[in-house]
Amino acid sequence: MKLIQLIVLMLSLVATAVLGEPNKKVLIIASNMVDMGDPEQHDARNNLREFAPPYHVFLSHGYDVDFVSPKGGDVQFMMEPQGISSYTIKYEGFLEKANASLTPAKVNTSDYWGVFIGGGYGVMFDVASNNEIQSIIRRIYEDGGYVGVGGHGAAGIANVTLSDGSYLVNNKKVAGFPNSTETSKPWAKQGTLLPFLIETQLNKHGAIALNKTSLKDKHAVVTDQRIISTMFLPSAALVAKEMIIGYTK
Repeated sequence: MKLIQLIVLMLSLVATAVLGEPNKKVLIIASNMVDMGDPEQHDARNNLREFAPPYHVFLSHGYDVDFVSPKGGDVQFMMEPQGISSYTIKYEGFLEKANASLTPAKVNTSDYWGVFIGGGYGVMFDVASNNEIQSIIRRIYEDGGYVGVGGHGAAGIANVTLSDGSYLVNNKKVAGFPNSTETSKPWAKQGTLLPFLIETQLNKHGAIALNKTSLKDKHAVVTDQRIISTMFLPSAALVAKEMIIGYTK
């Protein structure tokens, strides 16, 4: 009996070393927004290609994933599925899991080793200003967890404060959607429909905002003190992988 117990213990330790704590999960934060509330109903849905690939990466490395949104329940996505997005929708239950998103009150932060926020404009409207969501991010980070963001997802951490009152992004390099692109595109009427501009908000709260003018590669993934970020959607999956690498070191 003692030999069997010893073998079980050893296998458990090996699993923990390879995959991190097996009981820990990843939390993905999504928006409930559909449009920006303007008469033309500019699209504010979540960007499928900034959510589905990271979800696949987390699952393929053995981690369960939960979704949370400000209101819970259904969350909507823009962009047609292709590649990994199509695969994870068909075979890995991505939409079923996303559309069963938890309300913030149902999240036990001790269950999660990391939190990821993808893009799409919605996060700027309902996630960035949601105190409960901000508290979830703060608790996971202060417990030693990793925070990953892609594209407009950086808006979701721009306003987060830590327990000492400082901003989460203060003195940290964060890649986020640039003002120059935002104010030159019609997606949100050259940014006039938005509650803030991400680059401006990051810098306002002490971050070193990085974008295509300051990065050699605009698709680069930036890691700084357990915050992992990228500016544009093609690298969202890489953010997930870098979060795992950091966690399992």
